Amino acid sequence: MSESDTQQDPDAAINEPRLWRDRGWTAQVIKNEDDEGWAVAMYKAGEAEPALVGPWTMGRDKKNPKPLDVNAFNTLVKTASEVIRRHEQALYAQLHRELKLDSEAGRLLVTLDIVPDEEAPHALLAAFDAAGERLAQVRVAPGFKLSQASAAAWVEAGFERPRSS
Repeated sequence: MSESDTQQDPDAAINEPRLWRDRGWTAQVIKNEDDEGWAVAMYKAGEAEPALVGPWTMGRDKKNPKPLDVNAFNTLVKTASEVIRRHEQALYAQLHRELKLDSEAGRLLVTLDIVPDEEAPHALLAAFDAAGERLAQVRVAPGFKLSQASAAAWVEAGFERPRSS
């Protein structure tokens, strides 16, 4: 595939020894700056930073990298997708808290979701009944501490916005 073809269609598949692009992913074999070997960088379409960078195997001549092939590319896509999924799960865990609470209305799920907005960071405190129906939601400070005590106090106050927020 010529360079002008890839410039005309940036989503076109590329299958070259050091560059593969397909299904929204690009694998690029690069010189490893840390040593004399090679590395492979996996980029998700639209992202400037690689999702994964790892060592790459030397070819038979022990100087050049082993060429990319369909099996290696598929493995790299799977691995990079897993890295992104784990990162998203870790971020979600940092920004989301939940607990269960027994109340007069029955068992409730109380959640706190932090919204890391640069201009107006905040959190959303919400209560859900056993069927998953949202009973209430209020905006609170991003530093609001969700605990059994704070959740119970909020429920007992009729879901009024906590004063500390």
